[in-house]
Amino acid sequence: MTGSGTYALLAVPFLGVAVLVAVLAGSVSARRRRAGRPDAAAGAAARGRRTIVLTGVVAGIALLVMTCVFNNVIVGLGIVAYDPALVLGARIGLFPVEDLAYSIGAVLLLPSCWVLLDGLGSDRSRRPDAVSGPVRSERPTQPSRAPEETP
Repeated sequence: MTGSGTYALLAVPFLGVAVLVAVLAGSVSARRRRAGRPDAAAGAAARGRRTIVLTGVVAGIALLVMTCVFNNVIVGLGIVAYDPALVLGARIGLFPVEDLAYSIGAVLLLPSCWVLLDGLGSDRSRRPDAVSGPVRSERPTQPSRAPEETP
């Protein structure tokens, strides 16, 4: 690869996969929502979803801000250098804008994977063969001892 925008072209597959996984997670989440809750629990679930989305947005903004700060530091110190012939031209401080693609992809990918893997957890209450009540040990227990009396 040679020419202007080569760094941006390197980020395209990563962002493409992140967007596809995010769309898949959105459809899986919508399907679970339609199939799962009665009307009484829908209001509480909507509030919970809003809280989750707000938390994700705040975490995403924090990640992007930290990326901007630390990318400027490592480029300014000369730890990382970009070939001017391979960048699009737009910069945020000292680093090219296409370097944010990986942070944006992470902001999309992590919550999406969380949604997709949520159904694979070890929550026994979701399985139809779940055992209700405490799990009992097969090992025999010793009878409890009475406390010794003091004079």
